Amino acid sequence: MLSGVPDMDTEQLNVKNRKMRVCVATCNRADYSKLAPVMFALRDDPDMDLQVVVMGSHLIDDYGSTYRMIQQDEFEVDGFLHTIVRGEDEASMAESVGLALVKLPDVLVRLKPDLLIVHGDRFDALSLATCAALMNVRILHIEGGEVSGTIDDSIRHSITKLSHYHACCTDRARRRLLSMCEDNDHILLAGCPTYDKLLSCNEKNYDNVLSKWVGEGVKPKDFIIALQHPVTTDIKGSLKMFDLMLDALLEFNVKTLVLFPNIDAGSKEMTRMIRLRGLEHHPNFSLAKHVPYDQFIILLANTGCLIGNSSAGIREAGAFGTPVINLGNRQIGREAGENVLHVRDADTKGKILHAVNLQFQKQFPCSYIYGDGHAVQRIMKFIHKIKNDLEKPIQKSFIFPPMKDTVSQDIDHILETQSALAVDLGGTNLRVAIISQQGEILHKMSELTPATYEQRMDLLVRMLVEATSKAVELSCRILGIGISTGGRVNPHEGMVLHSTKILEEWSSIDLRTPISSKLHLPVWVDNDGNCAALGEKKFGKGKGSEDFITLIVGTGIGGGIVLNNELVHGANFCAAELGHISVSMDGPDCMCGSSGCVESYASGIALQREAKKLHDADELLVPGVHLREGEEVTGKHVIQAAQLGNKKAEKVVETACEALGLAVCTLLHTVNPSHIILCGHLAPHYVDGVREVIQRRALPSAASSIQIMVSDLEEPALLGAASIVLEYATRRIY
Repeated sequence: MLSGVPDMDTEQLNVKNRKMRVCVATCNRADYSKLAPVMFALRDDPDMDLQVVVMGSHLIDDYGSTYRMIQQDEFEVDGFLHTIVRGEDEASMAESVGLALVKLPDVLVRLKPDLLIVHGDRFDALSLATCAALMNVRILHIEGGEVSGTIDDSIRHSITKLSHYHACCTDRARRRLLSMCEDNDHILLAGCPTYDKLLSCNEKNYDNVLSKWVGEGVKPKDFIIALQHPVTTDIKGSLKMFDLMLDALLEFNVKTLVLFPNIDAGSKEMTRMIRLRGLEHHPNFSLAKHVPYDQFIILLANTGCLIGNSSAGIREAGAFGTPVINLGNRQIGREAGENVLHVRDADTKGKILHAVNLQFQKQFPCSYIYGDGHAVQRIMKFIHKIKNDLEKPIQKSFIFPPMKDTVSQDIDHILETQSALAVDLGGTNLRVAIISQQGEILHKMSELTPATYEQRMDLLVRMLVEATSKAVELSCRILGIGISTGGRVNPHEGMVLHSTKILEEWSSIDLRTPISSKLHLPVWVDNDGNCAALGEKKFGKGKGSEDFITLIVGTGIGGGIVLNNELVHGANFCAAELGHISVSMDGPDCMCGSSGCVESYASGIALQREAKKLHDADELLVPGVHLREGEEVTGKHVIQAAQLGNKKAEKVVETACEALGLAVCTLLHTVNPSHIILCGHLAPHYVDGVREVIQRRALPSAASSIQIMVSDLEEPALLGAASIVLEYATRRIY
């Protein structure tokens, strides 16, 4: 061992009896915004000893002397390192890496960290990872596995190979890390730490921020933010693009905040272009070397458009639905929401100006591709797990593609289970569940459905918040929320358009927006019958079938129709209102306002109505049917009575089966499915009767081929709501 270099084997002895030394090295304004939330958590953790190293452009006045942010946050800094060789060209970047490698060993020898946390893809971070790896210091790399389309990719992936642990932001990044032979045990799908702060900020508190950085009297959405960095693999092309962008913004002629570029090669020329145009004196332009992050996200949430090639346009802007114009190829490989308009070949002012006209002041749905607000909680849990590894050998292992005689992956190797929050909002009960990709219900809660809209929404949000906390305990990664609800639903807008009297105050209700805003997760909404069909398609007896119908018989009657492997919604989302198929010209009144519907004969409410009639006439109870004092008469009592030989109760059930069978015959003759799946608590009591009616009343060709079956799924509506999320979350389709 070289003199002065810590013997890590000796240093780690009895590590469980002392605090874990975690060193966070920050190099610039951008990485500090990602690292600061983790640093606060480390500082507050009694089992952690936070060490802070400040280097890179933090210490340069031309880039805002941003080390002051760290001091303002009251972090005790263990080392300031001047590591930047000025020049802002390719040679100076390489020299800066070398200078950092000369200075860093002394700091690591002094601090003796158990773990070094590095972020992202900057050349400074490459120096940190190289030095730590050579000195046998474990490395946790944040935001690995991403693709942006420049030299940053090469640097980022190099840091990945040097790092022992990885906290990535998206499932696609996680899969890239696995394809790079990283150990799944050492990969955490955390989300971006900035989202923990970003999703809790009050973006409406904008007056002082807009006045300070854009100008007095500027209103939200009336200004543009321009933030463009040089592309080191095409400096000449990126300078031309920057020049054209400034010309386009001058012609567009609205208030514009221009943030100076980073320290990469070419930034000096970009700054010169700003000065030559005299933008610091232009009435419509404001310039800033640095904006504190909490103020930057307020600007980002309230701008009419962000233009340039910053990752902030791809990552943070999506959480607010802010329009973005991404110029060139610098971020082209990143996962982006629909708010981003790419202008890959921004080779004319007219093309850029056209893009600005298209995007300015538009509003897009919020997307949460990069986080859900729980990243720091996951990262801290991960670091505590790393502490248990400190007494193990530091040698990194690579997991190469499967070969003969290798052991397949075990479930214990999966850090987090990809899951959905599923909601079944029915006339009687409101239920919320955490459901895995395999259809396993990991956790379920149930409450009685409140009578009013306000009470219903309050309870739903409370239950969802409780479920998200439980998901973290269960190591579940929630991909989104799927809601199954009664009524006519527009799934594209997440709106309940109309509901029957089973759900009062449940018409023209926007479910997606308030829940997505509160939980910071994408939300899908559909009718409960459609959800049951989707649940059968993914997990149940509809799996592998292209044409089938699901018929739910519970409190009410509903269903879903799958034809040619697609769920049928209809022209105005009225398809599969199966409970309102008319089976009689003059039947009982239905909750929909009509009469003679199958729901008025065969639903739980209809059976309860008939049971009460029999009970009032003292014709319901027979030996074996018990009604406790104060107990309400329900449909189950008439079914029990029929099973025990009560002739009048038998007649009620036979009538219900006849009505349901006639409705099924109508479906057979209209749609001709391969099978019909009965769901709900009444399904087992109806299935034989329905089959008998079909044999009597359906066309022989239809009756001979149809299969009538009872669902095996315990919770078809919940599983269907989850299946929407699990099928579509990664596609980012709303």
